[in-house]
Amino acid sequence: MTAIQLTDVTKRYGDETALSGLDLAVKEGEIYGFLGPNGAGKSTTINLLLDFVRPTSGEVRVFGHDAQEEGRAIRERTGILPEGFSLYDRLTGRKHLEFATESKGIDVDIDALFERVGLGPDAAGKKVGGYSKGMTQRLALGAAIAGEPDLLILDEPSTGLDPAGARQMREIIRAERDRGATIFFSSHILEQVDAVCDRVGILRDGELVAEDTVDGLRDATADETTLVVELDHLPEGATEHVAALEGVSNVTTQGTVATVTCRDDVKSRVIRAFEEAGATVEDFETEESSLEDLFIDYTTGATA
Repeated sequence: MTAIQLTDVTKRYGDETALSGLDLAVKEGEIYGFLGPNGAGKSTTINLLLDFVRPTSGEVRVFGHDAQEEGRAIRERTGILPEGFSLYDRLTGRKHLEFATESKGIDVDIDALFERVGLGPDAAGKKVGGYSKGMTQRLALGAAIAGEPDLLILDEPSTGLDPAGARQMREIIRAERDRGATIFFSSHILEQVDAVCDRVGILRDGELVAEDTVDGLRDATADETTLVVELDHLPEGATEHVAALEGVSNVTTQGTVATVTCRDDVKSRVIRAFEEAGATVEDFETEESSLEDLFIDYTTGATA
């Protein structure tokens, strides 16, 4: 079943178009990474899912519910960690989670929830005004996952977290997916997205310009590859000899290691060219494009 379905959705604010004919489908039980530069339309999309704003045209459905007609039914099944949320400084962490669970009409073990998000008993009784940014982020994540919602909407969930906290956040997200939840995950920290998401959608100027697994996106942009070659020594003129090959766009060296950007079909010629120049190739490997590389390609228009 489809958890999230946007069909030909356009949203305008006056003369500004935030989304233009957006079609988006997220399957139940998957972690979907939603990426795009500032102003691409990510926040607008999230607000449409929750019926905080309404589309100029098109249809938004969540678990089959029309977002405009059945917004309450959607929100009852959704846990939300919004970007830029604010808490009540004078209330303790425990009071915040008690309020969150009471508003959802659920009964949960508050202490277990604190432990799950990495906040100890001392944090539960401490006023939130004394929390660090990472602690407030953990608290908000606890409120989002309370009651095992069917859909989790996480907007920049790792903000303020140290590496250990970010790792724990990823583990929680995977565990939520494994119990059957759908995760709609927006972040600018691309390593987090790469590590946890089943599929990725990239938004640019209100349009979905790419959608696939990270590996699928790599394959779709694989006109060139990066070849790292380890040599016994770097003969004079070897760099120029390799750079002159058709299909090679860049050659850099550091000591006896050469990094060559080239078409995939000329890798073997690069190896032979180094050997022809008098070097012995001791090792070589192909580096995959990072999600950051792919993101830049798609959001700058380098990839159509």
